[in-house]
Amino acid sequence: MKPLYFDTAATTAVAPEVLARMVELLGGEGAYANPSSAAHLPGQAAAAVVALARVEIAAELGCEADEVVFTSGATEANNLALRGVALAHAAQGRHLVTSVIEHKSVLACCAALQREGYEVTYLSPNSAGWVEPDAVARALRPDTLLVSLQYTNNETGVMQPIAEVADLAVQAGVLLHVDAAQAAGKFPIDLQKIPIDLLSLSAHKFHGPKGVGCLVVRNRRQLRLQPLMHGGGQEFGLRPGTLATHQIVGLSAALSLAAARRAADLAHVGELKRRFLQQLGECLPTQVHGELARSSPYIVNFSIAGIISDALINQLRSDLAIASSSACSSGAVEPSYVLRAMGIEGEPLYGAVRLSFSRDHSLAEVSAAVERIGAAVSRMKELEISEDK
Repeated sequence: MKPLYFDTAATTAVAPEVLARMVELLGGEGAYANPSSAAHLPGQAAAAVVALARVEIAAELGCEADEVVFTSGATEANNLALRGVALAHAAQGRHLVTSVIEHKSVLACCAALQREGYEVTYLSPNSAGWVEPDAVARALRPDTLLVSLQYTNNETGVMQPIAEVADLAVQAGVLLHVDAAQAAGKFPIDLQKIPIDLLSLSAHKFHGPKGVGCLVVRNRRQLRLQPLMHGGGQEFGLRPGTLATHQIVGLSAALSLAAARRAADLAHVGELKRRFLQQLGECLPTQVHGELARSSPYIVNFSIAGIISDALINQLRSDLAIASSSACSSGAVEPSYVLRAMGIEGEPLYGAVRLSFSRDHSLAEVSAAVERIGAAVSRMKELEISEDK
């Protein structure tokens, strides 16, 4: 029996339509030439394909085409945004504001900047899992360069008040970076309406290929960034290296496909999540982490009374693919820093698991997932009883 895959917050399957577009470019009849080889027609053809993809992505996000900088994904984009701004504008200030519940690519980058003499203010969320705009406002200083806040938390699915924080950043004259890895493609993002200066995303979170994403840099001609790498000057000098034409087209195709079916997908996954929580709650004592009213329908984080997450995932390894918020370091299991920041402790903290949905899931698969979780919990209870004897 093949395990049911409910870990789409980690990655999604490439959509068939997207895969077909990518494969077209890989063979000898496709635009396989180096897009930087502008001296001959094959190179120009590949460059035209990349240029069209850039235009399509920009149209979906509400920005200019030359503001889209291709990267290997949101992790690289996050680093380029934070480090690029910090190093290029250190003379104007050396203070950044972020939250303690950000993705590790943001937190690790901030920690590295601190070791280089920058100051970082880390904001805590409220118990519902979101950072309050007033906390951001209080953290701003005359030397603040940038605020970095995720759109949707990757563990709980709680969505942050990005529009309100964007307004605060404009009023204070500071830059705003948003990690939209769990939001892009799933929710409408219009940079004409929300004044976000830097936006990161990854294609593989919305049925595109792994290994490609982008950083949108608004007003790129005025907003200077220090590149992370140096080389041939590709991507406006910000990201050297030969462009992967097929992956870039995969990013564009996946984003366009997601936009075309967004309303239907949101309604579908919303019903999947509602049905999952209803059925799970009917058979097991369940605690949901994060405010449901502010959460993405694509993600749910929960714990089951008396059940440790790692033990549950181990029991389910052949039946159901879900994720734990815990991290193993030096042989010790460390509980989720996101949930701990929300004030969750004890059994719910160590029992927390994440289940994430996609448009490919069916209601029947949701019911099967609940059944498999219930069966795993029953086996665990039986093992406890036999061990006690």
